[in-house]
Amino acid sequence: MSPNIFQRSGYWFAVGNPFKCDGVGCSTTVKERQQGQPVTAATGETKGEGVVMGRYYLDDVRIPDELNYKPDESMVYETPKFKAGVLRFSKWRLDVQSLIDFFNYNMVKDNWTFVNMFKGKETQLTFTKPDKTCNIRITETWTGMTQVMIAVGPLGEKKM
Repeated sequence: MSPNIFQRSGYWFAVGNPFKCDGVGCSTTVKERQQGQPVTAATGETKGEGVVMGRYYLDDVRIPDELNYKPDESMVYETPKFKAGVLRFSKWRLDVQSLIDFFNYNMVKDNWTFVNMFKGKETQLTFTKPDKTCNIRITETWTGMTQVMIAVGPLGEKKM
């Protein structure tokens, strides 16, 4: 008799538990950021009014604190005057639209110019500054893992 109880209990857990985690997104909404979001240091993170915002390695690209940095899948190229690289982050059950809103708001706030967005199975955001470009790719796997890839590089000049 106990194997039947165990099977039902396991079935309930497998079916019931994933639905309890719906609605997880970035903890800072656009409304909260507009009320006064702290400005972080060049690298690292600071706290202000209960909101934590972090940046990883690249001085002018904000990363939501909820994302987990994946150093083994990232690379940074640095000179005394320029930083570039490909950074990868992930988080389980994070709302993709909240990430899109976060990057659209903060990139413009940090003086990036929005170029375009492709949205479908994955989302691609492109921003530029006079001397560099930033591509942000957001994907969500079938298991619920949200992955973010941020690539920053110099803006090439066309030779005539």
